[in-house]
Amino acid sequence: MKKYFSLVTFSHTIFAMPFAFIGFFLAVTTTDHKFEWQKLVMMLLCMVFARNSAMAFNRYLDRNIDAKNPRTKQRDIPAGRISPAAALTFTLTNCALFIVTTWFINPLCFYLSPVALLVVLGYSATKRFTALCHMVLGLGLSLAPIGAYLVVTGAFALTPIFFSLSVLCWVSGFDIIYALQDEDFDRDQKLHSIPAWLGKVNALRLSTVLHVFSAAFIVMPVIYTHVGLLYYIGIVFFCSMLIYQHLLVKPNDLSRVNLAFMTTNGIASVVFAAFFLLDRVWMR
Repeated sequence: MKKYFSLVTFSHTIFAMPFAFIGFFLAVTTTDHKFEWQKLVMMLLCMVFARNSAMAFNRYLDRNIDAKNPRTKQRDIPAGRISPAAALTFTLTNCALFIVTTWFINPLCFYLSPVALLVVLGYSATKRFTALCHMVLGLGLSLAPIGAYLVVTGAFALTPIFFSLSVLCWVSGFDIIYALQDEDFDRDQKLHSIPAWLGKVNALRLSTVLHVFSAAFIVMPVIYTHVGLLYYIGIVFFCSMLIYQHLLVKPNDLSRVNLAFMTTNGIASVVFAAFFLLDRVWMR
């Protein structure tokens, strides 16, 4: 289990999981649907199975690329800790578990489950033909809030879409920052990424623009949902973390990329979700 947790970088669930809680409790507190433990557990299982399948497939598909990259050659498959066949089996098992779990939730979630898997698994192939691969990753994680909302309601609504759009822009922006480390490698291997396409300076500018949009989308729910002071505090904190990570990384200094990627964004996600949940409790 420890090997598989390493394979899927389980700690990275800290990015999308808090927004899944936001989508779930947004539905519970703004609609006539009541809180149900069974639905919460099903939502969490879907998040885990989708994340496991996406990351394991990414490691499987990129195993030869990872073996050539000094930064990634110690990952589990290139290092020989997990075989490609085991990683693919793990991927397919989690895909099946994801689909089966959605069947127990509601018909809409079940019908959309193959679409969700297509997005989260399809990301792994996109770096081979488009620099927009970062946006596809953002799209995959952006399914968390709207997907969790659908678990409760079985119907689409506008407000959770704003959270999804915020996640899309936020993840795309910080993934561009993370990809700065592989700019030269990507060019050499004919892989596509924003840094390899635009260079470090313009890649950081595009990341900034995406994070401005993320901040704008995180504000939009206040127009359509009654919120309190705690939500506004959460907005300020989230936006502050967006600004802080851009202060950490410079085109000529990538030494703090991991701090900007993992620590800053992980804190931003968890703390913002905490303020959102406290605000929903306060408003009730």
